[in-house]
Amino acid sequence: MALLTTPFNRESTADEVLAGVGLHGRTALVTGGSSGVGSATARALARAGARVVIAARGLARAREVAAGITADTGNRAVTAIALDLSAPASVHGLVSAWQGPLHMLVNNAGIMALPDPDRDADGWERQFATNHLGHFALAAGGGRIAVVSSTAHLGSPVVFDDINFRERPYDPLLAYGQSKSAVVLFAAEAGKRWAADGITANALMPGGIKSPLQKHAFGEDMSDEARAVYDGYPWRSADQGAATSVLVAASPLLDGVSGRYFQNSAEAPVIDPALVGQAAEPVGVAPHAIDPESAARLWDVSEQAVGG
Repeated sequence: MALLTTPFNRESTADEVLAGVGLHGRTALVTGGSSGVGSATARALARAGARVVIAARGLARAREVAAGITADTGNRAVTAIALDLSAPASVHGLVSAWQGPLHMLVNNAGIMALPDPDRDADGWERQFATNHLGHFALAAGGGRIAVVSSTAHLGSPVVFDDINFRERPYDPLLAYGQSKSAVVLFAAEAGKRWAADGITANALMPGGIKSPLQKHAFGEDMSDEARAVYDGYPWRSADQGAATSVLVAASPLLDGVSGRYFQNSAEAPVIDPALVGQAAEPVGVAPHAIDPESAARLWDVSEQAVGG
């Protein structure tokens, strides 16, 4: 099957992807929509006419962003709601309180490279719990699901025998990579399980954007000096990163498409992580992130973890 291409590319912005697309009467939930790619995604969806709900841990900040998007776009149907993906009660509370349809779910929120081993109340490694399990519990009912992954997924499959780093030394980036492989596996399996319900799910890599996500890797100041180790990395703007997010979440070019992985506004090829070498931002998805047996196994693990 040929890879799906679009008229857009690495340099395209979210507004360019949604130019001429009308989302009036449609509702989107964007997790982590108060900063970085998430806020750019929320803004582009609102500009196209969607009702947008920003879900974030910091409610005050999310409300400020929502108000700013309304001022910028004229769309008054932009609101904020509190959500802590690492707290099951918070996720279940949002699901229980939600009223009306949900047409687009953008699983954007995440944490990266926690410096020390950290587990939630149920013993799950915090990055896996937040980036994958929290979104897994949130996802059912979303008509079109966009799952934000990362090239970091190339660095680690889901290690089913030791997801929580109890038997192996904790590595912040391996833990992050594992969580991002998990979200791709989720999209692959959801695309199968929910097809009959009209729900589609695709994973995506937005690209490297300077944002608070990287505070543990680069320091709280996010300064250029702190990022000097990545000098030459192909950073892009938040609006460029959000291009692939809104393509997956809302573009009619992907109507009915499910279970795939997108990067630079196009479907990415399967690549061998061992052959990536020193590429600053490799383009492609690892075989371990789309393996059908792993996807089915992760689904079972996730259902047990969230009480599904």
